[in-house]
Amino acid sequence: MAFTVITDTSGNLPKFMADEYGLKVIPFYYHVDGKDLCCEAIEDFDSESYYRRLKDGPRVTTTQITPQRYLEYFEEEAKAGRDFIYVSMSGGISGSCDSARVALRMLAEDYPDVKAFVIDTKGAALGEGFVALEAARLRDRGISIEEAAEKLEDYSKRMCNVFTVDDLLYLKRGGRLSNAAAWIGTILNIKPLLKGDVDGKIVAFAKIRGRKKAVEALAGRYEALVDHPEEQTVGIVQAACEEDAKRLEELICRNRPPKEILHVDYEPVTTSYVGPGALALFFLGGPDVRTELDHVRTGEASAAAAIRNAAEAAKERVSQSRSVEAVKNAAEAAKEKVTHSRPVEAVKNAAEAAKEKVSQSKTAEAVKNAAEAAKEKVSQSKPVEAVKHAAVRVRSFWSKDKNREKEE
Repeated sequence: MAFTVITDTSGNLPKFMADEYGLKVIPFYYHVDGKDLCCEAIEDFDSESYYRRLKDGPRVTTTQITPQRYLEYFEEEAKAGRDFIYVSMSGGISGSCDSARVALRMLAEDYPDVKAFVIDTKGAALGEGFVALEAARLRDRGISIEEAAEKLEDYSKRMCNVFTVDDLLYLKRGGRLSNAAAWIGTILNIKPLLKGDVDGKIVAFAKIRGRKKAVEALAGRYEALVDHPEEQTVGIVQAACEEDAKRLEELICRNRPPKEILHVDYEPVTTSYVGPGALALFFLGGPDVRTELDHVRTGEASAAAAIRNAAEAAKERVSQSRSVEAVKNAAEAAKEKVTHSRPVEAVKNAAEAAKEKVSQSKTAEAVKNAAEAAKEKVSQSKPVEAVKHAAVRVRSFWSKDKNREKEE
């Protein structure tokens, strides 16, 4: 039985994409000058004005959704007899996830037969949004709601949420850094690398000198830890730093280009915590990717990528060598068979052997050609050429670059 997938606007998905996947989206509100505002379509969000306001204007505040408010959304599904999964932002940075769980307990009192799950993604922005999209894909494949909930818990663990910020004072304001650390970091141009840890809390795990190196460090973690990039969509989320985001795109496409890249502006609620200049990267890694981030350095990441690429090339070469050897052995066996055949059978067997040998020659030629193509591909895998030859679909929804879709 199909189920409904519900998420919220902190998932940072473009509205058309949420509609395409059949997601129901709960709006999160923020407050400016006494007004309650909501961004329900990131592609229509005037991010430039909002980011300027954050820098120059009054402080933006947010409000946690109450259990009663969640209950209203959940009851809509229950009254229609529909099971549902709610994909939530991290419980480690917001009480909204706990509020949703309280609402589920309240719902169960009146609708005991409705199956419902809350998934704590332990992430935010596309780290939440990508989990919601996966929930929709599982639903559309006919996966049961129980199995889908279990798979989504594992998927969330594998979703890497890693980012850097331009101004440490926004983190200090949220209680993430001491006054001294924020002041020293600003003076010395220290840019922290931050992540969502295994509990979904935001923690700084590395300090990088300078913005350029911080962007390179994000790409380095991706190179070292991404799992099968050719099969996944990678997310880049930025707040008033389009050029840095484009540079990050170039870097991740250099050696291990993903299937697709989705670029979006940070939605307003999350931006109020990370500040203008925040740049985040979201991708699938292994089950321990959130802890492995701590142990990767930029230089080590590049070395690891080089070793991995060499290993893949060697593996392919061995596979091709075995194919060539198999053809050679088959030809020798056919020759031996002809030699030992009786006189009457010799002509017949020789003809068959010749026919087989021709076929094998074509196979050998095909293997040879494949090997040459592989060799050429390895030769072309220099950083600049790799970007040139990688067909990566880029979908951008930035304030200065709206609705951009291209093949690169």
